[in-house]
Amino acid sequence: MRNRIAVVLALVGLLGGCSRPEPRPAPAVPQSASVSPTPTPTPAPAERLPGFVVLTDLDPRIHADIRYATAHNFVGRPITGYREPLCLLTRQAAEALRRVQDAALASGHSLKVYDCYRPQPAVDDFVAWSKRPGEQQTKAEFYPDVAKNRLFAEGYIGAPTAHSRGSTVDLTLVNEPAASQPPYRDGQPLVACTAPRGQRFADNSIDMGTGFDCFDSRAHTADPRITGTARDNRRLLQRLMTEAGFVNYDHEWWHYSYREEPYPDTFFAAPVARSSVG
Repeated sequence: MRNRIAVVLALVGLLGGCSRPEPRPAPAVPQSASVSPTPTPTPAPAERLPGFVVLTDLDPRIHADIRYATAHNFVGRPITGYREPLCLLTRQAAEALRRVQDAALASGHSLKVYDCYRPQPAVDDFVAWSKRPGEQQTKAEFYPDVAKNRLFAEGYIGAPTAHSRGSTVDLTLVNEPAASQPPYRDGQPLVACTAPRGQRFADNSIDMGTGFDCFDSRAHTADPRITGTARDNRRLLQRLMTEAGFVNYDHEWWHYSYREEPYPDTFFAAPVARSSVG
């Protein structure tokens, strides 16, 4: 009888271990740091973002290309909550990025941010979009080899997201002075984000091996298929960010969170607008 009970318990444990309720792992932390469970989202008042700044006000040397305020993103239209194309961050994270910018300029580069604070309504917009299988007009560029219904399960979109806490940023490096970037035209032919640099969207980023928001394993920071200059560029960005106190999310070469974030348990809802921090 005891043997039968043991077998049943073992089977239950095995089946439970197959489930993956957390679609997006938290950013890795050094082994010397304590590891805490994923925080439970704490809603914040929607009107204001206390202690936040507009990054380019703090450091106008940093370039901005806020994709979710435009139609050039994986959804294919401006995202709910992005009223202005601004990078909003907690002052602590923004000041750390200013230190990164100093170091980047010393190597002949500059930072360019794609996304910073992301309001909770924008995350809700992503979730709603994921449940509409017919809306896949940008698949050819952003997720050419991944089924749309796998984007959450494979960790390319997360809910909730660290971006809503105000100390996470998506960014790249550009040569300084930065080259001009052709504007995205609605309806233009789409090229896979995994295509070679000269074929995919003509972003003025230095070569990182894939485009931004590329939902593909080649976008994993240390993917072994990324070699040569692109690998070196990813390592440069990672070194600069790590030295300033940021931690990379290893599924996305562009995604970094400030380790000493001031709001580790709060997910804000105020829109991306200057009035939210003024």
